[in-house]
This record gives sequence, structure tokens and C-alpha cells, in this order.
Amino acid sequence: MALPQKTASELSVRKPETEGNVRSSLFWIVLVALALRLVVMSFLYPERADPTRDHWRCGGEAGRIARSIAQGEGFNNPLFGKTGPTAWLAPVFPYLLAGIFKVLGVYSKASAIAVLALDCLFSALTCIPIFFIANKHFGGETAVWAGWAWAFFPYGIYFSADFIWATTLTTLLMCLVFLTALHIENSSSVWHWMGFGALSGFAGLTDPVVMSVAPFLGAWAWYRLRKSGRPWLAPGLGAVLAVTLVVSPWFIRNYETFHKVIPFRSCLGLEVYFGNNQDSWHWGPPGYHPSDNESEWQQYQQLGEIAYTHKKFQEGLAFINSHRLLYVQQTLRRVVYWWTGFWSFSPRYLEEEPADPFNIVFSTGLSVMTLTGLWRMWRMDTTIAMPYLLVFLFFPVIYYLTHPEDYYRRPIDPQYVVLAGYAVASWVMERKRRLATIPPQVAVAAVE
Repeated sequence: MALPQKTASELSVRKPETEGNVRSSLFWIVLVALALRLVVMSFLYPERADPTRDHWRCGGEAGRIARSIAQGEGFNNPLFGKTGPTAWLAPVFPYLLAGIFKVLGVYSKASAIAVLALDCLFSALTCIPIFFIANKHFGGETAVWAGWAWAFFPYGIYFSADFIWATTLTTLLMCLVFLTALHIENSSSVWHWMGFGALSGFAGLTDPVVMSVAPFLGAWAWYRLRKSGRPWLAPGLGAVLAVTLVVSPWFIRNYETFHKVIPFRSCLGLEVYFGNNQDSWHWGPPGYHPSDNESEWQQYQQLGEIAYTHKKFQEGLAFINSHRLLYVQQTLRRVVYWWTGFWSFSPRYLEEEPADPFNIVFSTGLSVMTLTGLWRMWRMDTTIAMPYLLVFLFFPVIYYLTHPEDYYRRPIDPQYVVLAGYAVASWVMERKRRLATIPPQVAVAAVE
């Protein structure tokens, strides 16, 4: 028998927070989250200021491009030499890092501290959209659970305090895109929809993986708007126009530079090759990337970026075609790794990834709670569950097919936290309601 659909208010475990409570709760959540991240950063930043390999640990390819920009050489040189123009990365984070280099010095200790502190701020600010997403769907109790959970979230703390990359900014932007999509499904304002499109385009120029989800979230919101009987054509077209206007300059730059259509980044072919080769002992085996293999680096220099990544793409496809069963097995392993953190318990692997046993326990537990929250929500109201389901279905696909990294899942961690928070909060409230419906002497015995 089908369960009846319930409204958002019926899903709430408590009433939404009042404005005063929201401000007070968010202030302390964000403050604690930022303080925790900065404290951890104070112990870890020397690792990112290490001059080994010409400061490679300070941003990798992003740091190289940022140095080139800061030194007036343009968006060039993503690796170890002056190899000319690049589309290796999307432009937002390298330009942000270049601004810090310009003010505080290229690869200086102050620059490393500043960019990590900024990452910590991005991560702490992510508490705000997380709070409002949870409050919109599940009420104030879950919003507080989710906000505090993010403040103490181990992945959020570690990757903002120790990792110079676009990850924490992408996480914040992805969360804002998700929150905006939830609101525009009830708005026929062209400006609101153009804001969603512009935000999605900017997020895509920070990390293109956002565009694996944003169009589906927009399409779902558009469908909901149309179904409600409100004007829908102009808002949808406005969102598409805004995305186009935001990303077009970068697309045009790439076409004029490389005489080839490169939508966001040039290195997808390398990612295919990197994850599909003879080595399967690790999800990202060393020795297949020009940053850690002299032969690959020489090929990159000789062929140029576009020809090199195309060659790697062809090699990756050839391997897949000649090892189809292995590719299916590897893809399934990548799915398992995404949801559990498990890849292998071989001595060689554990020597490379000694923290994995602890990560497996945490990652698997988080996934179980998240899927529990999603299932509870789906049974209550499929229309509220659908945006989360779209994220979980489409965001990881590119990583299932190519290769994962431990930080690739981080941009959708907020959705995990919200649903896990809902699972916990709803269970607590259900238990309280059950205890309230039984005689007092039985309730005391149950608590004891």
C-alpha cells in the first residue's frame, strides 16, 4: 500500500527556527566551525609551505598557474616549465590564488597561511546554506543538528585546514546552487532564475563537476514551477541565458587559444587514462601523471597540452576496450569506494593509505545514515527527496567512469550531512513520541 505524501511542514521534526534563533544559532555555529578549522590549520600549514619540488604542495597545478598569473605571464604553465597557455583547470581558483600571491608573495609562508585561512572561512560559511536547506525541509531541530554536524565534520575540517585547492570553495558554491534550486521552484521571477543560472555558471568555472548536477536541479525546479501553473518559459530561458553569459568568455578564450572547443578543462582525457590502466592496486596509482612521472612530463612538453591529453584519452579508451570485464570490475570498485572509502586491505595499499581503516568506518557510517534519511524522506514526500536523489545519482558518475580521489566527494558532503542529521533528529523525536504515549512507569523503565 502506498504511503500518503506529506507536506514539508509535516516532515519537520520541529517548527522552523524563528529569525532571532536563526541568527543566534548560525553565529555560534559558524564561529565555532571557523575557530576549529583555524586551530587545525595552525598545526598543518608548514606542510603546504614546504619548498620541496618548487613548492608543489602549495596548490599543485593551481599554484603553478597562479604563479604565472601573478608574474604577468597569463593563465599558463600548469606544471614545471614554461609550457604556454593552459586550460588544465577552470579559472576561478587559480585567479583567486594569484591575487593572494600578488599581495603576499608567490609561494610565501604568508600566502600559504592566507589561502588556507580563506579555505577555512569558505568551509565555515557552508554551515549557513546547510542550515537553511535543513530548516526549509525538516525544520529547526534538524537545521541545528546539521549545522553543528558540519562545524565538527572531520572532512570539512581537514580538507579546509590542509588542502590548497578549489575543494572548499566548490563545496560552498555547490551548496548555494542546491539551496537556490530549492527556492526557485516556487518563483516565476526571471531575475531569480537568472541568479540561479549565473551562480551555476560561476560554480562551473570553479569546478566543472558542479555542472554535472546544476542542470538537473534546474530542470527539476522548472518542472515543479510548470506543474504549479505559474509562468515557466521565461524563467527557464533566463537561467540558460545567464549560464551562457557567465561561461562564454572562458569558452571563447579557450577556442581562440587552442583552436578547439574546450568547455571548461582540457584534461578529461588524462583522467580517463589515469584511472584505467594496468595498475589497480590503488584508486589513483602513482606514475601515470606528468607531475610524478618524467616520461609523461616529457610527452606533455613535446606534444603540447591538447595533443597530450588527447593521446592519453585514446590510450585510456584502448585499455578499456581491450579489458572490458576489468573495466566493469574497476567501475564497481569505484562505486564501492565512493560510498564506503574501501578500496583494498593489501599491505601495499595500506602503506600508502594508513588512515583508510578509520576512514572506512566513518565514511560507511555516514553513507548509511544518509541513505536512511533519504529513504525516510522518500517515503514521506518524493518531491522533497528528488533534489537530493539527483545529486547522489549524477554527481559521482564521472568519477565512477574515470577514477576517484579522496577529496572528490567533498562538494556534496553537505547533502550527506543534512540527510544524516534528519535521520538522527527524526529517530530522536520518534523515540520521544513513543515514550510520551506509554504509561509513566513503563517510560521510566525504558529510559533506564
